[in-house]
Amino acid sequence: MGVLDKEVATYNANLSSLLEQQGKFVLIKGDEIVGTFDTYGDALKQGYAQFGLDVFLVKRIMLAEHALFISRPIVPCPP
Repeated sequence: MGVLDKEVATYNANLSSLLEQQGKFVLIKGDEIVGTFDTYGDALKQGYAQFGLDVFLVKRIMLAEHALFISRPIVPCPP
């Protein structure tokens, strides 16, 4: 089990209700939605204030996910 699996599962399970605040940032600890915030910085600050260096998730509430990083070079498949 990955470090943030529980938090990601909580996000996915509650996505339909979270979408009412699409574009904001949600702070999740385990299976608890701590709150939503207007900025990433505000959510992160609250996360550190409540949980210190313990694991928590700050995620932008979005209907569709967008890939931001690719971890390895993409090589075209041979024909």
